[in-house]
Amino acid sequence: MTQPAVTQAGPHARLTALCIAAVILALALMPYFADRFVLRTATEMACFLTLAVMWNLLAGFAGVMSIGQQLYVGLGGYAFFLIAAMGGVPLMAALGLSGLIALLIAVPAAFLLFRLNGAYFAVATWVLAEIAALIAAQSDAVGAGAGLSLPLQVARALGNNDERTAIFWWLALGLAVSAYLVAYLWLRSGRGLALMAMRDDAEAAGGLGVSTRQNRLMVYSVAAFFTGIAGAIIFLTKLRISPSAAFSVNEWTAAVIFIVVIGGLGSLEGPIIGLAVFFALRTLLADFGPWYLIILGAIAIATMLTAPGGLWGVLHKRFGWDVFALRRHVKLTIGEKS
Repeated sequence: MTQPAVTQAGPHARLTALCIAAVILALALMPYFADRFVLRTATEMACFLTLAVMWNLLAGFAGVMSIGQQLYVGLGGYAFFLIAAMGGVPLMAALGLSGLIALLIAVPAAFLLFRLNGAYFAVATWVLAEIAALIAAQSDAVGAGAGLSLPLQVARALGNNDERTAIFWWLALGLAVSAYLVAYLWLRSGRGLALMAMRDDAEAAGGLGVSTRQNRLMVYSVAAFFTGIAGAIIFLTKLRISPSAAFSVNEWTAAVIFIVVIGGLGSLEGPIIGLAVFFALRTLLADFGPWYLIILGAIAIATMLTAPGGLWGVLHKRFGWDVFALRRHVKLTIGEKS
């Protein structure tokens, strides 16, 4: 009799895995051959990639359209600076605690936010981030509007400029790889199917037994955790944090949405392509002033109208490529009759 078999492995899965491992190894060795400017740019790109992967997990795979993720960038950054000011906390522990604090705040926030749907939810996430920015700007405990500087002893403990630059890069690279690994394993699991079912039709998914509230809470919390750590690393590299920088919607949400939309919403390959395009455009348009954002917006709109799947969607449709094999394929095999 004919029996269906479901597989997710691509035709060149092992070769793809080896190529990805080789790329990660080469990136990890960058401090030994790249200059400080290249490493700083790469560190910033890795942090943006983490933010993009987590936002894509929320919006592209779970249908949770948040425009307030800058809340967790700021919370992670401020949490790290306050923990560092206490002294005696190892760097990795401080980063982990920053993400944990963002997660702990995300849980009660989610119970409030998920009472809303659609545009109301999106606006509420942005309002929550603005409230956090106003609280930080009025609170003397975190330096009010002037912000905080990283304690001098913490910066010195990381070594000289070259050593610090290398450490920042390894931290950002490790976080981006971890974010991708978590997203990849999640999306290949049954819970990944649940997320995509919720995105396509939440009511139908709920009718089939998918716990939409639980899955939304999980994905929102995980995104907050990684976003919080990314925020901590971002402001660790800057050695200073302020409310306007930490909770900037243009810097941490609008740019990330652009990256995901241009690259391909609902794909793990998309954020990588979108990241390259974003940084290339940012370099080319740096002298255009306010026109920079207008041009980015126009490009994003044109992409959504002409290629809803983003640049990766165009490539996949043309060549059938899959770097991260998430699609499930059903094969029919001939079995013995019982």
